[in-house]
Amino acid sequence: MKSLVIVESPTKARTIKKYLGKDYEVKASVGHVKDLPKKKLGVKIENGFEPEYITIRGKGKILQELREAASKADRIYLAPDPDREGEAIAWHISQELKGVQERDIYRVLFNEITEPGIREAMQHPGKIDRNKVDAQQARRILDRLVGYQISPLLWEKVNYGLSAGRVQSVALRLICEREREVQAFVPREYWSITAGLEGRLPPLFSARLAKINGKKEEVKDEQTALSIVEEAKGAPFVVAKVEKKERKRSTAAPFITSQLQQEAARRFQFSPKRTMLIAQRLYEGIDIGQEGPVGLITYMRTDSPRIAPQAQEQAREYIREKFGPDYLPAKPPIYKGRAAAQEAHEAIRPTSVRWEPERLRPYLGKEELALYQLIWQRFLASQMTPAVYDMTTVDIAAGRYTFRATGAVIKFSGFMQVYVEARDEPADEVAEENLLDREKVEPLPPLQVGEALKVREIVPRQHFTQPPPRYSEATLVKELEEKGIGRPSTYASIVSTIKERDYVREEKRKLSPTELGLLVNDLLTGHFPEILNVEFTANMENQLDEIEEGKARWAETLAQFYGSFVQTLERAQKEMTRVKGKEVPTDIPCEKCGRQMVIKWGRKGYFLGCPGYPECKNTAEFTRDEEGTIRAIKNEETTDEVCEKCGSPMLIKQGRYGKFLACSGYPRCKSTRKLAPAGNSQGQEEATEEVCENCGSPMLIKPGRYGKFLACSGYPRCKSTRKLAPAGNSQGQEEATEEVCEKCGSPMLIKPGRYGKFLACSGYPRCKSTRKLAATGNGQAKEEAAEEIYKK
Repeated sequence: MKSLVIVESPTKARTIKKYLGKDYEVKASVGHVKDLPKKKLGVKIENGFEPEYITIRGKGKILQELREAASKADRIYLAPDPDREGEAIAWHISQELKGVQERDIYRVLFNEITEPGIREAMQHPGKIDRNKVDAQQARRILDRLVGYQISPLLWEKVNYGLSAGRVQSVALRLICEREREVQAFVPREYWSITAGLEGRLPPLFSARLAKINGKKEEVKDEQTALSIVEEAKGAPFVVAKVEKKERKRSTAAPFITSQLQQEAARRFQFSPKRTMLIAQRLYEGIDIGQEGPVGLITYMRTDSPRIAPQAQEQAREYIREKFGPDYLPAKPPIYKGRAAAQEAHEAIRPTSVRWEPERLRPYLGKEELALYQLIWQRFLASQMTPAVYDMTTVDIAAGRYTFRATGAVIKFSGFMQVYVEARDEPADEVAEENLLDREKVEPLPPLQVGEALKVREIVPRQHFTQPPPRYSEATLVKELEEKGIGRPSTYASIVSTIKERDYVREEKRKLSPTELGLLVNDLLTGHFPEILNVEFTANMENQLDEIEEGKARWAETLAQFYGSFVQTLERAQKEMTRVKGKEVPTDIPCEKCGRQMVIKWGRKGYFLGCPGYPECKNTAEFTRDEEGTIRAIKNEETTDEVCEKCGSPMLIKQGRYGKFLACSGYPRCKSTRKLAPAGNSQGQEEATEEVCENCGSPMLIKPGRYGKFLACSGYPRCKSTRKLAPAGNSQGQEEATEEVCEKCGSPMLIKPGRYGKFLACSGYPRCKSTRKLAATGNGQAKEEAAEEIYKK
């Protein structure tokens, strides 16, 4: 009899089957097989929070196939992903097989889908970890109790179909609080004064005013700056002090989940969700020519930077061969994770450094190659020696003023030969003490104490202090991680959920709350202060970790939480302000009938509406000035642009995400396109999530003679270009989904077709599976809103 191995992904099954051979049958569950019901709470609170699991729709047939296969097997190995979700899948499957297979059922953990990794795991099978199952179950029930019971409250008080969630609402709170900091910020003026100088030897260099009368002083206004410039012009500039030191810049640790998501966002503008979908494909296996399917990276949901000794030794051997012994540290570096990190996992690394990115280029898609190369480079760099700089700091006396110049020269490139980490802020905003973090640091000429310098120019420059930056997806994930909110398996869904719910908009890669998001946040933080408290949420994550470690019991943890939660819920039901149906009068006249417009609340936020509805259906967006005065925004503005489809004039219209160009021939012609800054439809370069097929750099939207096109940001080094789908055409691009292909297990994509959008396998042309896109009308969405409200 054969042994049966059950994994959750058909792609993973295919890769594993190749290595295990004919004595094993490998089947896939295609994700979870059991879950809480969608149409009711599904938790028996009075019975110790007992969950009422049901078979997920469409999984009955899969379970029947697994039972049949199990009845013919002598041994069963359950091998879903090595995390809480995978453990829960394994447990649910084991419960379904109990009546069929009385022999032992084993649990195996594949950290990497390679022949050595699989054979090692199969030689050391274990049992299902009930602590992990309990931790997953506690999180699932906790999220259900919060989401399922708070969301209907929002339906009643604000609008039907809204949702709330335990962790995602805290992320929304962070974004709203940052937005209010930005809005409340008062810029403060200050000035910098820079001298362009020339020494005995080239190159020319610049020095910045550092001290006045030996003390650090801020130049606060133009008058002071100009008087300093005039005084300095009359003073000799003499080198007062030259300080040289050697500085080392150490490499970053290999990727954990949050760091991979952050770096992919910085470099490629990938969302966390998109990064994880691509990483999943690399982990489960990619067809590499005659090699067949190969798992290229280790498991991608991890918070541990640990590296297996054999992987370190392989990397050290590769570094010695390719770069020489100088690039190899005397001992393999050891990186420490956070206190609660799952040290059983490894960091995200290539399964073999011998799989060089260039070698894999023919077999990987552009996004797969870009992400794999990033993981490969970061891992290799993490095992290399630090970079060494010669740092020079020069103080220059000019009367009572001291100017300072700082420069650096790379003495030894070390790990930078392979990889340099990207930054969130521009290089000119990097503090002086972090000078080595800049991608390029200019050298200074040889200078001696007492040397007189020629002054080429002294330039004053006005600056204003800047508000704290709005979060990007990368910095939000970083903040969540630092505050202990969420875990590697949840970061991507936290960010994508609050965007999908229209609580947050993304503009120029920065996240800001919508009017709806601000209102929901204010209501929730006002009435559920403990649940939306950052420290409380982080502590709850720690309690879930303790359940996994066997230090706490899941039902007791839930009971402790629910006691106070239900009291808070009852108070909120009585005290929460009802926004739905409220109207606030204004002094703005209706353009169509002359009545005074009122502020109304709609599904997407506040708007101006005519009180004469339904006789008069006029509506308008509005803004408030600093004093709170309301001003209507005209819904349409005329332009000199013409429609590319019908030749009618284009209008600037106000939409949900800002202004856009729309054809005046609507509804006969529904052509729209983006409005570039300052009304310039051609505009400037725009960032995209596309990556270059040739070099993996991000693609930019650029204006051209015949309209906009995609061009590689690596120009002139890389001159790759390609056509851009018509602007404003939502049919023009593929969209990622969480669906998986039933034939091969690859992620499904939403694609445009002749008769509308449909689901197609991302493994095309290898796999040509397609299916219809399920309807997402209000009926289904509202029916499921209370439960799937905020998925983990």
